[in-house]
Amino acid sequence: MRYAIDVPNFGDYSDPRVVAELAHEAEEAGWDGFFLWDHMLMENSWRLHIADPWVELAAIAMRTERIRLGPLVTPLARRRPWKVARETVTLDRLSGGRLILGVGLGYPPEAEFEQFGEESDARVRAAKLDEGLDILVGLWSGEPFRYEGQQYHLKETTFLPSPVQSPRIPIWVGGYWPNKAPFRRAALWDGVCPGSLNVEWDENMPLEELRAALAYIKAHRQSDAPFDVVPGGYMPDDPAKAAEMLAAYEEVGATWWVESWSPRRGSLDAMRQQIRRGPPRR
Repeated sequence: MRYAIDVPNFGDYSDPRVVAELAHEAEEAGWDGFFLWDHMLMENSWRLHIADPWVELAAIAMRTERIRLGPLVTPLARRRPWKVARETVTLDRLSGGRLILGVGLGYPPEAEFEQFGEESDARVRAAKLDEGLDILVGLWSGEPFRYEGQQYHLKETTFLPSPVQSPRIPIWVGGYWPNKAPFRRAALWDGVCPGSLNVEWDENMPLEELRAALAYIKAHRQSDAPFDVVPGGYMPDDPAKAAEMLAAYEEVGATWWVESWSPRRGSLDAMRQQIRRGPPRR
């Protein structure tokens, strides 16, 4: 199992220098990945300091050498797929092929979409997400590519350079069980970032739900290529208890554990202490 840190792109984490230094410390402490949330506004009334995650990811790439990095998750429907194609290839090359692209519908739709006159209907966002992923893969190929969909229409276009990673940048799809559509989508790609609608914000996804979600993905999977299972949540402070908990998730099928740091969880100093303790490797 691999281990990663996942932090917001707002509040204490809105300074790219701070986030890049945290990622460097995570690499030094033995973590395998450092990921960022991707929010534009969150709640209109919060008056938060919010950073662009792609600028922060570039800063992380420049301050690290080994760890994987990326957005967990970016709401692709909020963005132009061809612009994301340019950004992701540039970041993959900057990092030496360490980018993982996490995608999802985005939350909350009122602040992230409606506030700016964007379509917030989940079905429309899902259609844009699916078509956007097809466009990304086509443009990443470096070959002439055209696209005619319901949401997007591209004349024949060739994007160069291609990503460092081959056959392409890995794509992880986020979703909350028992919603089925995100898990059907994940089955088409390289990994899933599963959560649960049945728990509170500070509770981990129950093992029985993860088991059910993975069985559902398996039933819809059409490839035998490697597939990452990336639950996230909160480890116990006690290293022995943390190792025991994560062993149970690994037994169900998890290939990564992402330690998520909500602002409600604690201060920046507490986050730094968590990073410096390192992952609970067995």
